[in-house]
Amino acid sequence: MRTRPVGPRALLAEVADAGTALALAEWARGVGVAAGEIVPGAATVLFDEVAEPESLREALAGWAPTVVPAQRGVAEIAVRYDGPDLAFVAEAWGTDVAGVVERHSAVEYVAAFCGFAPGFAYLQGLAGELAVPRLDSPRPRVPAGAVALAGAWCGIYPTASPGGWRILGSTDAVLWDQARDEPALLPPGTRVRFVPA
Repeated sequence: MRTRPVGPRALLAEVADAGTALALAEWARGVGVAAGEIVPGAATVLFDEVAEPESLREALAGWAPTVVPAQRGVAEIAVRYDGPDLAFVAEAWGTDVAGVVERHSAVEYVAAFCGFAPGFAYLQGLAGELAVPRLDSPRPRVPAGAVALAGAWCGIYPTASPGGWRILGSTDAVLWDQARDEPALLPPGTRVRFVPA
């Protein structure tokens, strides 16, 4: 792990991958690291609002990356597999549409980190050999609830927005609701299963 300051009151820890970042963030929360916010990313963890960055750097030096993060419960997301990129993904995976549905819904994903838009969780768990490329040119509008792939990541668009991910289907799940105690439906550490609707 490498750490570096980000301004006077924040520290960025660079790690190997999203799973390691999630494990570090969960560990830091569990031991009560003094930071206003702990934000995991694809290969980083941002510790913000830190009173003593040097003390935090010393505490992080004692962390062992073999620690498994405490994971939340399983969120089941009902999906209509009706996306415009099903045929493309089927060809990339060497199967048919039914095979895509079977493979995609057989995986237990984990929300590694959130970003892009409020409620958008980057879900890991898809095998590397099933990675698919993003679109060459993003769509100007992807509807809210679109379930999509990019690389080996899976995600659900929480609101309508431009996007370049390969759309497999759609869901009615509400990904972000400020009226809930925890606005994000899939915060980091949440296990996710897709259920064909």
